[in-house]
Amino acid sequence: MSDTLTWFKSSYSDSEGGDCLEVALDWRKSTHSDDQGGACVEIAACPHIVHVRDSKLGEDGPRFAVAGAAWTRFLGGVGA
Repeated sequence: MSDTLTWFKSSYSDSEGGDCLEVALDWRKSTHSDDQGGACVEIAACPHIVHVRDSKLGEDGPRFAVAGAAWTRFLGGVGA
């Protein structure tokens, strides 16, 4: 897991210097991930959305986002 944050510029920001807002995601690797390349999942949780990616592919790999409530239901189903 990296100690660096991944910064994203707001879609409202422009090249003129107006409305420049950036947000950061703090990625955390699943406790079930290992160093052998198996089950490599990372998440970055925000107040209302959870971002998910494959840690083997890093910052340039694909990712998807789900609503926080949906993530909570998913985790409840996995634990059951």
